[in-house]
Amino acid sequence: MDIELRSGCPINLTMEVLGDRWSLIIIRDIMFGNRRHFRDLLTHSEEGIASNILAARLKRLLSLGFISKRDDPSHSQKAIYSLAEPAIQLVPVFAMIGAWGRRHLPVSEELSIRAQLLEEGGQPLWDEFMEDLRQIHVVDPIGGANGTCTSPVLAKLTAAFLEVRARSLSQAS
Repeated sequence: MDIELRSGCPINLTMEVLGDRWSLIIIRDIMFGNRRHFRDLLTHSEEGIASNILAARLKRLLSLGFISKRDDPSHSQKAIYSLAEPAIQLVPVFAMIGAWGRRHLPVSEELSIRAQLLEEGGQPLWDEFMEDLRQIHVVDPIGGANGTCTSPVLAKLTAAFLEVRARSLSQAS
């Protein structure tokens, strides 16, 4: 693993791996947005990551074993990025970060609804989601990328997000 070993502290080592500005955002976008291609990650990020930063972070996440990369059989110049087990096991961490953010920061309803549902669902929902992610990222990454293998939990989270977005847009008009 390509990490700086300042100490053997698990918090320090985790921050060495995930503490930069973009790594968790990229994992989030693959996990919750099912964005599996470079172009999707680049153009659909709410935060607007630069292409050189995205390329560097993807390379680092690959080298650390958080994601995997394979050729996309539908397009010779595309690659499919998938979550590996260490990233899948971040679901409870994302749930806790989201819950903390909802309590202490000025979040939008639209972008926090998934965090709310994860918090409310607790460990049983997290376990179900992690199993779904294993299916669409590890067992059948091609099907997960092209939509033939889906996650019921991700579908529920996405439907809630789209419902809140639609309501926000209708209230704004």
